[in-house]
Amino acid sequence: MTVPEVSVEDFVHVFEPATDPDAPALLLLHGTGADEHDLLPLGRALAPGAALLSPRGKVTENGMNRWFRRLREGVFDVDDLIVRTAELAGFVRAATFAYDLDPERIVVSGFSNGANTGAGLLLLHPGLVAGAALFAGGAPLQGREPDPVDLSGTQVFLGNGVADPITTIDQARLVAAQLGQRGADVEAREHLGGHQLTPDVLTQAREWFERAKF
Repeated sequence: MTVPEVSVEDFVHVFEPATDPDAPALLLLHGTGADEHDLLPLGRALAPGAALLSPRGKVTENGMNRWFRRLREGVFDVDDLIVRTAELAGFVRAATFAYDLDPERIVVSGFSNGANTGAGLLLLHPGLVAGAALFAGGAPLQGREPDPVDLSGTQVFLGNGVADPITTIDQARLVAAQLGQRGADVEAREHLGGHQLTPDVLTQAREWFERAKF
């Protein structure tokens, strides 16, 4: 899908410059009901010293911030997801220029609704980011088969709970398969809990990030 012209002012966001010149930039996508401040601690934990770019989703559902509409719990408005993800891709491009980021060293990390959106960026806008660390997310297009894009060289970490009632483990495994089939290097970790990021999975994600060497 075509990426629209977007300025950095089009999204409420927080930007924290890198304190380590050798670190990449993290694009942080919050979950439902959170905002642009929510995942800043996660970003600092995943990649100390990295630049942090954290926008706020533009959709409101019962007063809660989201990245795209859904028809009901667990059922996405996929057409809206596609449009909103393209707009977010435009913001990332604008922010890359505005904040002098290396476009080949941007990694997206998200939780829940933000993880679904991050997976959407990978599948709908390949090459926009170098990798992803996504938690409690699933297949963004749900029942639709993504285009056969080339994700060779894209490194992805997925963390999901087998007892998650919101993002079922089947949807988590589906997105892992979709990314892997398109050439991404996927490391999927499962925990026994539900819709959460456990300390063990966070530790595994940090170790993955260090190995990935973005």
